[in-house]
Amino acid sequence: MAGKAAFLSRLTRRARFYKRVDVGKRVEGASPPSVFIGSYGYPKVFAGPLVPPSHGDTRIMDYPEQWLSEGGGQQEIIDFRLQLVRGKTEMHIRDQSRQAQMLKEIALSEKSTEVEAEFSQKPAGGFFHEELQPFGPSAPIKEMSVDSGKWDQKLEKAFYDTDLKATDAMTELYEKGSVVSSIQRALSVGALGLGKNRRMVPTRWSITAVDSALSEKNMAEVKQNEAIGEYRVYEHESLSNKFVMVLSPALWNYEWVEAFMPHDIFEKLEVFSDREGFERKKQYSVVGGCYYSVRLAVAEALAKEGRQAGALVLREAYEDYVPLGVWNCRENARAALAGKPEKFESFKDALEYAHSRLRIKPEKWREHSQTIRRPVAQTTLKKYL
Repeated sequence: MAGKAAFLSRLTRRARFYKRVDVGKRVEGASPPSVFIGSYGYPKVFAGPLVPPSHGDTRIMDYPEQWLSEGGGQQEIIDFRLQLVRGKTEMHIRDQSRQAQMLKEIALSEKSTEVEAEFSQKPAGGFFHEELQPFGPSAPIKEMSVDSGKWDQKLEKAFYDTDLKATDAMTELYEKGSVVSSIQRALSVGALGLGKNRRMVPTRWSITAVDSALSEKNMAEVKQNEAIGEYRVYEHESLSNKFVMVLSPALWNYEWVEAFMPHDIFEKLEVFSDREGFERKKQYSVVGGCYYSVRLAVAEALAKEGRQAGALVLREAYEDYVPLGVWNCRENARAALAGKPEKFESFKDALEYAHSRLRIKPEKWREHSQTIRRPVAQTTLKKYL
């Protein structure tokens, strides 16, 4: 992950040219609802709300599941995310103070939540990260008040069930229709899990924890199913990314390969990859959280269909791409899998078609993909039963 993280940190340099909201030492507005828990200094962290200087229904500002369907482009998403002002207070992850409780009230709210925050200094700067949604200026909070509204009923039930393990709570919420981002937010403020184990979880960690847990839940179902009967190629392009997926009639296996086009910050093509076979992946992926977010999209689509497959996911990030968080990968992958695939009788034909839909030469993909170099033979579960 170090190589990719260092590369993407350079890529975020262009973000300094985007305009942040300009506010004074006091902000009043409707949090989408949204909170941010940092990881620096763990187990003491900087935690607080994200609040725009505007009122009304601001939910779209922290609802990544809707960003593609709403038709917003990369610039529009950046513009409204940079309206969010981050307040921060140093807290221990097990903090039970009134301010920690107010973060739960925000995170579990059904609608946008009115927040008043006074800062010890004028908020400044902005935040871009390869795995997290961007936000605007930040400053330490001096005082804060929250106009508590009605909680989301599903999240509220999970909050009061202190005998339910965090993983089980995530799964139940997901099965009942809670969107992934709301589950991640609840986990981050310590609202899920056994009562004695509850603690705040840095936002970055909570995102990957939920994507990983929910993908494993779907994978367990997928591995019991019959394999698909043909080779399929799905594709989707948005937000300066193109995703092309090749599904094969095989036992579950998954490979993620991503390529970043050269531009003004770096002069050569950068490619990163990781994979897993039928057995559960034990080590954290070398490519970071995007691996789990796309794995979730693939596994949930197969679980919904009641089938099993091997998946090769190829991603191209183009010259004007700016990191917006791993939600970008998950939602683009979901959009691709929601479309109608092209179908083929052989992996060779499917792969040739996939290459024709991408800019990068086939040799470069082959260099970084075990699936392409050693394609998995068509295999169904019946052979092993």
